[in-house]
Amino acid sequence: MTLRGERQADFAYQAVYRYMISLINEVSTDARVKLPSLRQLAARLNVSISTIQYAYSLLEKEGRVYSVAKSGYYAWPMTANLLTGVGGDLLDRLYAAARRPGMVVLSGDEPTLLASLDGTLLRLERELVRQYPHQLQPWSQACGVWELRAALAARYTSSPTRCWHADDVYIGADLRGVLAILIDVLGLRGTSVIVESPCDWLILRLLQDAGVRVIELPWLPDGRLDVVTLDQLLRSEPIHLVLLSSAVSLPSGVALTAQNCLEVAKLLDQHGCWLLENDTYGELGFKLPQMTLRDQVNPERLMVFSSFEKTLGSEAPYGYLLSRRQSSEFQRQFLLRSFRLSSIRQRAIARLYQSGRMDQHWRTLRQLLHEQAMQMAQRLERHLGDQVTYRMPAAGAAFWLGANQPVDMRQVFQRLVGRQVVVAPGELFSLSGLHHQHLRLSHTFHGQPDLDDALAGISEALHQAQVGQ
Repeated sequence: MTLRGERQADFAYQAVYRYMISLINEVSTDARVKLPSLRQLAARLNVSISTIQYAYSLLEKEGRVYSVAKSGYYAWPMTANLLTGVGGDLLDRLYAAARRPGMVVLSGDEPTLLASLDGTLLRLERELVRQYPHQLQPWSQACGVWELRAALAARYTSSPTRCWHADDVYIGADLRGVLAILIDVLGLRGTSVIVESPCDWLILRLLQDAGVRVIELPWLPDGRLDVVTLDQLLRSEPIHLVLLSSAVSLPSGVALTAQNCLEVAKLLDQHGCWLLENDTYGELGFKLPQMTLRDQVNPERLMVFSSFEKTLGSEAPYGYLLSRRQSSEFQRQFLLRSFRLSSIRQRAIARLYQSGRMDQHWRTLRQLLHEQAMQMAQRLERHLGDQVTYRMPAAGAAFWLGANQPVDMRQVFQRLVGRQVVVAPGELFSLSGLHHQHLRLSHTFHGQPDLDDALAGISEALHQAQVGQ
């Protein structure tokens, strides 16, 4: 099979992706199956290794494949081997459940299911291809095309002293790849990092796999970061950096108050500590404007990471990083990774920023998410009102629910899988055993499931899984 010639090189990964979906479906059995290596597939399909790597990263993020260090990629089993019992790796079992046909998947947090710019992005791409037919990849730009880097730098600049330049911005194939580079460049292996809790499982797993000592800072019940505990940790522990959300923390859905933001920024400045800011949901807060940590801390001890996928859609999976420091090392690491990113698609995203279309889209998406959250809250009150406690989310596409009675949440998960419903147990969002009485529940989802029936099933599962029943 040869992919070159059937479409422009910038779109080759899409054909590779479709081929690999078919391959996975063909080879999937009750046991794990090793997939062809990057080099084997590149030779078979006559495309670059980086194109294969990009397609694999998309499949891994979707839960269709997983990687084993120094071994390669494997397809998840299609049948229920990973779903039986309550032991084993819970995240593996969640991915396996979400893959099964006919499942109502309420475990994610995908805002763009309500509104994406995928169609607009592809139309812009086609216009750019017609305008520049011989300049699709004029030169290698390992850190991303200049137009998009400049657009992001402008977006994050807020004052003459808090300004960014295109050379401070680095764009990678996805958020996982960008964070992996960040961990390498900062030399985080063996160091101590404070992370807000609950925290996205992708971030936690990457830090864990890299040998980072993760110290979790739980949000207080009243929706504040515990500055007293943060101060104690900064005084007593050799903290390398602190990883916090910019304005809204998910999955908890809590927004930093202005006072809390100033208190945290003051502590970080007093201790001379670096802030690694997660801005993945920074544009999705329901109430704007919001004070961000990056505009309060010392800009010389600040790095910011995010991605386009949560706000644009699946056609823009790229992750990005802003950093004023260690530019030569970041450039070297991005060159070594040899991300083959579509220059046309990056330019199309840049045009969305430059034209103001992104701002318009964010306003629409925030409104839709807020309306959907309000409707979901009414359903939760009707079906789960006396069984769970929650705060109205301040952003994003999911609720963070806490059980009012002690329950075995793994058993809840298992019972719901039997009813073809997938939720995300809270323990996935911690490495130290926190949040066992919580779960994340999406209010945006694929298809048109009977949501009331799914919520009734959750209510029944919570009742049946009560400890001591």
